[in-house]
Amino acid sequence: MRGESPEVGLEAGVPVTERSLARREFSGLLALMAGLAAFPRLAEAAVQPKFAAPKPFSWDILVEQARALAARPWAEPQTSPHAVADFDAVGKLTYGQAQALGGNVRLFPTARGTSPHAVKLHLVESGSARELIDARGLFVGGKQGDPAGFRVMTADQHSDWMAYLGASYFRASGSRDQYGLSARGIAVDTGLPKAEEFPSFTAFWIENLGADHVRIHALLDGPSLTGAYAFDCRKGASGAAVTQDVRVSLFFRRDIERLGAAPMTSMFWYDQSDSAKRRDWRPEIHDSDGLALWSGSGERIWVPLSNPSVNRTNAMRADHVKGFGLLQRDQAFDHYQDDGAFYDRRPSLWIEPQGDWGAGTVMLYRMPTDAETQDNIAAFWVSDQPARAGQSRDFSYRLTWTSQDPSVATGAGAAARCVDSWQGAAGRPGDTPTTQEARKFVFDFEGPALKGLTRDSGVTADTNLPAKALLHSAAYPVAGQEGRWRVTLDVRPSAVPSPEFRVYLKRGEQALSETVIQGVQP
Repeated sequence: MRGESPEVGLEAGVPVTERSLARREFSGLLALMAGLAAFPRLAEAAVQPKFAAPKPFSWDILVEQARALAARPWAEPQTSPHAVADFDAVGKLTYGQAQALGGNVRLFPTARGTSPHAVKLHLVESGSARELIDARGLFVGGKQGDPAGFRVMTADQHSDWMAYLGASYFRASGSRDQYGLSARGIAVDTGLPKAEEFPSFTAFWIENLGADHVRIHALLDGPSLTGAYAFDCRKGASGAAVTQDVRVSLFFRRDIERLGAAPMTSMFWYDQSDSAKRRDWRPEIHDSDGLALWSGSGERIWVPLSNPSVNRTNAMRADHVKGFGLLQRDQAFDHYQDDGAFYDRRPSLWIEPQGDWGAGTVMLYRMPTDAETQDNIAAFWVSDQPARAGQSRDFSYRLTWTSQDPSVATGAGAAARCVDSWQGAAGRPGDTPTTQEARKFVFDFEGPALKGLTRDSGVTADTNLPAKALLHSAAYPVAGQEGRWRVTLDVRPSAVPSPEFRVYLKRGEQALSETVIQGVQP
């Protein structure tokens, strides 16, 4: 992602004026997913793909391959000689009828300007792997081509539920059969005042274990590190989540200033709280609307996303983190009015560490965008332990792609969630604003902990705002909405000592809601 200064684009050293943080290799190809029906169904190709002789394969073999690769200098990948340049040709090769690999995997072709680098693919069966050495039978009409990535099809072969394409990017369709945000294998130097590094998955080993179960191994390579990855991927029944259990072994070629584990990339242009960013007729446009964090101490945190005027980074202590993710809590169609991109169906992505990750922080990086085709949000976990050349690091986690809110606490007294927020002029509605310098922040909370409480229950809003910044505060139940409370704060931004403030509902010393971390600077 773009650094603070000097600004750099998605590719190392590319100015943002030429290329901002877009959806990388996904930007053109994945846009074609909605256009599948536009391409004619062609006859099954007669040419058969060719495979090398089988070789033993296991997790331990892959780890040793990554370790050995880290001991050698990094070799920059070359553009495939078969990379196609025509947009329509890419679509036909990708979405026209062609033979599947291993029953339920179809290929993305290499394409100039989007995904020019070929990846190696292997099929795994009974502890042996066969490398795909000629993919002509796997593209429309048996045409010559090199795979840049792949997608995993549903049992009926009518759509796909998971895709890997470009650098270490991948994503799943979630419980409402809709793509949205992306995950990455690793983040290197994201949000720093220098070029971000984008290691790539250069080889995959695919093991089909059923119609909705696939195990994927991948080899990562980049200037600063190599890695072995295992993804155990399951698509639930209709309406259920997609889960991926991830195992990672990294090997460092050189020191890394900021190593981001379990990174996610998303898009936020505007929502109901920021009408100034709105140029489009649609009321809201975003893949995710907030970052949720469940800290090791048990605190629940919610950070509403924003489209800032300058690059911004939040670093939140997350020692022994229990979970975090970029979520799409708002799933009401009428809030978006988009019957093509279906932002109301975009999945949330929740990360659950397997084992104790130790001391560290969850980082949220945001950069300006003026279009929905540009990913401008990233989130990841950074260990307090530095990544040094010659060292290695192992960790595991689970990814859950779902339209249910995975951050919800359960139980009768579970903490309430922030389900809506707005901003506007300070003061009483309809009156002349008390000061042009102040802004009103409004937060709505819902949850079991608030049910049955009234204005006489002693519920208050707690903030870390100093007295000179907080002009007015109120907390009260929303009329006619059981278990829904509203907090209103009139704030003088110039008197807030940091770029954001915290607010939550409490009753006496008992916290009733998650803590919202709200930015105050544009």
